[in-house]
Amino acid sequence: MRIISGTYKRRRIETPKNLPVRPTTDMAKESLFNILNNHYYFEDISVLDLFAGTGNISYEFASRGTEQIVCIDQNFNCIKFINKTAEAFEMPIQTIKSDVFKFLEKTTLKSNIVFADPPYSFTTEQFSKIPELVFENELLLENGLLIVEHSKHTDLSSLNYYSHSKSYGGCVFSFFEYT
Repeated sequence: MRIISGTYKRRRIETPKNLPVRPTTDMAKESLFNILNNHYYFEDISVLDLFAGTGNISYEFASRGTEQIVCIDQNFNCIKFINKTAEAFEMPIQTIKSDVFKFLEKTTLKSNIVFADPPYSFTTEQFSKIPELVFENELLLENGLLIVEHSKHTDLSSLNYYSHSKSYGGCVFSFFEYT
């Protein structure tokens, strides 16, 4: 895994083999950040990274200057790895070990971008709980985006607050926002 752009551009991060993760591909990640770059000044936003896994997306935000990043994952080894990597690179990433759905039900943390990369094996019902909780609990700031990564075999276009999707190989980013 490598960081695409910013302060830590081209830095490689070796992930342990025992983590239960599927990191976003470099091609998909670069395409996503090209889209976001046209809408946000990374230094001025806050990010909530759900199902954070290796922290791949959060490192990219931090490398581009985002200073308010919170990662949520229920796996202790993922949280430990993110903390270790963030410390090594002196990145402003806070981690919380929690079930994402329980966290979303209780938090009052508001962000400009909420990024969710749940297991591709989730059912549509499981996927639907993410935008449902984010929007019901008003966790997005004004002009905020919820981005859900999923496989090309999943269609989230019928969910509330759905805006559009972008596909990159087998990976799809579905965008949700207030209309």
